Amino acid sequence: MKNFVEELRWRGMIHDMMPGTEEQLKKEMTTAYVGIDPTADSLHIGHLVGVMMLRHLQECGHRPVVVLGGATGMIGDPSGKSLERNLLDHDTLLHNQECIKKQLAKFLNFDGKEANAAILVNNYDWMSKFSFLDFIRDVGKHITVNYMMAKDSVKKRFNGEGDGMSFTEFSYQLVQGYDFLYLNQHYNCKLQMGGSDQWGNITTGTELIRRKTGGEAFALTCPLITKADGGKFGKTEKGNIWLDPEKTSPYAFYQFWLNCSDDDSKKYIRIFTGFSQEEIEAMEKEHDAAPHLRILQKALAKDLTIRVHSQEDYDAAVSASEILFGKGTADSLSSLSEKMFLDVFDGVPQMEIAASMVEAGVPVVDFVSEHTGIFASKGEARRMIKDNGLSVNKSKVNESVVINNDFLIKGKYILVQKGKKNYYIVKIK
Repeated sequence: MKNFVEELRWRGMIHDMMPGTEEQLKKEMTTAYVGIDPTADSLHIGHLVGVMMLRHLQECGHRPVVVLGGATGMIGDPSGKSLERNLLDHDTLLHNQECIKKQLAKFLNFDGKEANAAILVNNYDWMSKFSFLDFIRDVGKHITVNYMMAKDSVKKRFNGEGDGMSFTEFSYQLVQGYDFLYLNQHYNCKLQMGGSDQWGNITTGTELIRRKTGGEAFALTCPLITKADGGKFGKTEKGNIWLDPEKTSPYAFYQFWLNCSDDDSKKYIRIFTGFSQEEIEAMEKEHDAAPHLRILQKALAKDLTIRVHSQEDYDAAVSASEILFGKGTADSLSSLSEKMFLDVFDGVPQMEIAASMVEAGVPVVDFVSEHTGIFASKGEARRMIKDNGLSVNKSKVNESVVINNDFLIKGKYILVQKGKKNYYIVKIK
């Protein structure tokens, strides 16, 4: 077996590790888990850190377990938060679980024939059978309030961050701790992993196992991922970058990784891909010799877009990018789906004109000035055309061009480009 801890270490994916963890992983195939609260029907790229820890674990010969928090998702983890989250109903959580399971299968091997096949469980399955009295008797008595109060996530909330903490949230670490105990007893799970903000919750689990059964249990956390400019990783002006193509299109997903800074891409390619150390170091050397070629960003974007979406989605995203940045043609523009077309030109000014006007045909100068307002005057439009600076559907035009139905993309759009960077979408209604 490959050394899992060493694999994470060179990838920059270790923040804290309990003594004895590396020795346990060297000794035998070890079962380890990461918890995910299914509070949405899709994972976002913030979840991928934990998922990639499990992927590397499995590739090193160990057995990964994903615990979907059907029960804990009904409570809300206070770690790193100053406000209590909204609670979800059971039907919503089950729907979310099914969606997330499909996404996890793109990263982990759930083939039951393998000794280290990944396992997916839901803590609602065991927590829902627990009465409150049974829980405080069998679990609560083993962990003192003093121990729970000492956790940073609890202390911050008691010291004025937000509106305090409800008993529901205060109990979260006991519920998560019991997850670890349950998995330890039923799956021989000896390691829990997560982000560095989970250290307190994870060590509550190891302490519960030690006090209740006398068994061994270990903890390993990775650093919270940040951006070089201080911004929150995985967040854009429109919110999270999701794995679900309905929430974040494959094109937008691809563009997120392609637009990473050089410093971030050097970090992300280690964390989010399976490239070997030698492959990454070779790419870094090539990238540093010609940063403008964006070798790392392209490799990162390709690897993740194909894994999360498909080869076809990746190819379409690359073609769409070329259209946006000057290499496109009228034919390539027409080949885009309507959704991809709108994704590529998201945020571009749009205006509407009547279908009857295009059916009759309108001189291009009139079209871009008095009918759409793209130019303030016909004179300005003529000067731009004379300087070869006006394109319609990625083709340069002269004053003799007449805009008609032949120019319609998907039967209802016309793309106008003024100069190198200014795009406009004219929608026919």
